[in-house]
Amino acid sequence: MDYRITDDKSKIKSADVQRLLSTTYWADKRPLEQIEKSMANSACFGILDDSDGLIGFARVISDFATTYYLCDVIIDSDYRKHGLGKELVSYIVSLPEYQNIRGILMTKDAHGLYEKYGFEKIEGRAMSKPVKR
Repeated sequence: MDYRITDDKSKIKSADVQRLLSTTYWADKRPLEQIEKSMANSACFGILDDSDGLIGFARVISDFATTYYLCDVIIDSDYRKHGLGKELVSYIVSLPEYQNIRGILMTKDAHGLYEKYGFEKIEGRAMSKPVKR
């Protein structure tokens, strides 16, 4: 399988991101308008197949001085178990702009994946203000 990782937002279609996120527990009801706004205000990373189809996605929000937040990491279900999630996370955390600053993320699962890249569980310290709809 040929694929490439891109940070070129013009190659990452918001409708394709919505398709991927609709399969998640955290963003399955996120409207397209909100996805487009989140993409406009984040660094976006896509995994594209050889026909430019989106098979993976992640976003990073950062001040580039103290902290970055890794979010919306998703691989198309047809392409899971091929190491693409590892490739995507490895690519992102290796970028110079995210070196020597704190990386954070929130997830209910895949802790083993993120621990491989230096993320640690923080019991009793992390807090979240949920979205009220």
